[in-house]
Amino acid sequence: MKKTVLLLSIFFLGGIVEAADLSGFFKESDAFFKKYVHNGQVAYKSIKANNVDIQSLYTDIETMNLALANEKQKKAFYANAYNLIVIYQVAKYYPLKSPLDQSGFFDKVKHKVAGEPVTLNFLEIKKLILTYKDPRIHFALACAAKSCPPLASFAFMPDTMDEQLTTRTKLALNNKDWLIVKPAEKKVLLSKIFDWYNKDFTMNGENSVIDFINKYRNAPIASNYTVGYYEYNWSLNEE
Repeated sequence: MKKTVLLLSIFFLGGIVEAADLSGFFKESDAFFKKYVHNGQVAYKSIKANNVDIQSLYTDIETMNLALANEKQKKAFYANAYNLIVIYQVAKYYPLKSPLDQSGFFDKVKHKVAGEPVTLNFLEIKKLILTYKDPRIHFALACAAKSCPPLASFAFMPDTMDEQLTTRTKLALNNKDWLIVKPAEKKVLLSKIFDWYNKDFTMNGENSVIDFINKYRNAPIASNYTVGYYEYNWSLNEE
């Protein structure tokens, strides 16, 4: 009986410790983004000079135990982990003019995320998009380039992430510089994200990418507009 009680005590104590670690991770991530990200631009030079901040978070990402985490916690963890790993990798090789200057930045270099070695592409697609069927995630992740959706200056939190994702999606899709509408030509120029991940934006029953976009636009795009894509700017989103 005493052995059973002891084991149960260890189990519940372990749950408390694990939950505290996740809570601490979200709090520290939030402080990091507030400190180093402004208007979607990242202070990579300062991050490299004070690399203990990003290194601590990177270590947390590597060693985090998600065994007792719920789906909201996992979703927020993976989204923040993606953005932090991007920043970590840029800072590691800084100065860079573009993330593409580092070979295999997204599809070959692996990072431990909660103990599992994964690439950034795997983290984005397998752990987030395909798991949660939520294309709004594309507006939460920043790939260190100027044409990416602007990086938020805060961390995504489990209990408020749904609202945060909607806000980030609306900000991007109503930004005249990110989604370019040309009424005189009856044309709209979209980010290449909508071309690369076309299926993601119609996975929940929308007939087209424009249908998805119009759910979040203040001024819907007319159905008779032609759709094009502007050139993606891979220059570093540096402050």
